[in-house]
Amino acid sequence: MQRSISLLFQGEFQQAFFMYPAIYPIIVLLLFLGCNTFIKFKHEFIIKTSLIVVCVLTIIIGYMIKMKFIFN
Repeated sequence: MQRSISLLFQGEFQQAFFMYPAIYPIIVLLLFLGCNTFIKFKHEFIIKTSLIVVCVLTIIIGYMIKMKFIFN
């Protein structure tokens, strides 16, 4: 994840995604949580839960794909 963040700061957006696919859903989640401290949304619990589920699924699926390529 640290290398992916480093690639983001260098402007290598595609390489950051290939390094750690969950970087973009995590950024969206963090932005939402940051905005949610100042602005209250109507369905904030549903949005927050959905973003967390997307992040977790992206992490798990990315891990499974990488392990498939490593061990095959």
